[in-house]
Amino acid sequence: MVTLARRVSAFLTLVILVSATLAQPAAAQIPYVNLLFSQPRYAAYVMDANTGEVLFEKNADSPRYPASITKLMTLYLTFEALQAGKISLSDRVYVSTHAEGVAPSKLGVRPGDSVSVDEAIRSMTVKSANDMAVAMAEKIGGSEGRFAALMTLRAQELGMTNTQYVNASGLPDSRQISTAHDIAVLSRALMRDFPQYYPYFSLRSFDFRGRTIPGHDHLLGAVPGVDGLKTGYTAASGFNLASSASRDGKRIIGVVLGGSSVAARDQHMEDLINTSFNVIHRRSLGERITVAQNLYEPAPTGPILRPATEEGDGDQSGVKIIMSDGSGAMSPVADPVVVRPAVFHRAAEPCREVRTSHVERGRHGRRVHVSSVTRVCEGARITEATDVRPCKPRHGRHHAGCEAQVEAEQVSDRHGGRHGRHHERAAVVERHGHTGRHHRSRA
Repeated sequence: MVTLARRVSAFLTLVILVSATLAQPAAAQIPYVNLLFSQPRYAAYVMDANTGEVLFEKNADSPRYPASITKLMTLYLTFEALQAGKISLSDRVYVSTHAEGVAPSKLGVRPGDSVSVDEAIRSMTVKSANDMAVAMAEKIGGSEGRFAALMTLRAQELGMTNTQYVNASGLPDSRQISTAHDIAVLSRALMRDFPQYYPYFSLRSFDFRGRTIPGHDHLLGAVPGVDGLKTGYTAASGFNLASSASRDGKRIIGVVLGGSSVAARDQHMEDLINTSFNVIHRRSLGERITVAQNLYEPAPTGPILRPATEEGDGDQSGVKIIMSDGSGAMSPVADPVVVRPAVFHRAAEPCREVRTSHVERGRHGRRVHVSSVTRVCEGARITEATDVRPCKPRHGRHHAGCEAQVEAEQVSDRHGGRHGRHHERAAVVERHGHTGRHHRSRA
């Protein structure tokens, strides 16, 4: 009997392997949405905003990093304070050293300077300005930490049971999580509770001190009916988007998280929106149909090559899609039809790397060695990694140890850098008990 069982098991294994082998050629015909589904960070959710009916969901309750979509809750509490009369649109929002020191995207206001509440809101909805999110949090909550606690409390009250906030901007922090479902709930609450302020999310640009600042949401004005809400991106989250659209008296809310590129994310959202409205219409005629049954789109057969983008919200400048001719060789396509030109509006330029090293006093009075790696691109400085370590004693003195560490690092940098340095760490200085000023390059 044991021998017979082994033979049956071996036969079944062989059948499975043969079936998988025969199915491989069909992989090239899988719709691109299925390829997107295979992304480990991917999640999506579409709902009818009028009825609350779920039209489409995929990994909708799985924890994800919200990135700058976090600012939807920052803005919810801001609108709440406006409606309660605690602040007004003409009130001033002063920028602290902590607010000025956060990573991009930023409005770039100096510490001690101020903007109006109206300008701060515009900068968050259009530019996704992290410094303005922090400044607004400090104005309403007294500190960003206290404001983040209020954000989490409000999320729970709204039914966002899988969401936790620890900052107001959405910059990387492993403790800050949400889901596609929860973000859709928040988007619906914004439209329901503060319809008078929802037009802020429809802005495609705004003027600030003599310059026009463009937005990141490329579906505004490009897809019929789309009128907001928010984009988001960090290296950990991928490309996120929450959108709302209205057609023929019907409104839907869509959320796509973990996109591999701006182009893929935007195209998928557009397909979800168009298909959802089509399904709603066909259901009104008596058809029994779902959104998932109608997502058909040819897939690009090559990898998407793109330059890195900054933490916060970023556009993918200079994206190229490399298509295969079937022979295994890859050749660039001059005008790939899967990319909408409106998505990309500036060419990538080379960046240079600047390393700095210095000694400062930490929170408990101990001297610490602080080293940073900063990318300088088009005049903008983006701190990629900040490392804070206690000084190692030398000859029984911590001070001498710090000086030796700085000197050793400077010598190493002159010889091409240390082996094994990992610049992709995104260490948050505040976690070590130090102020946000370490995020800025000293070079």
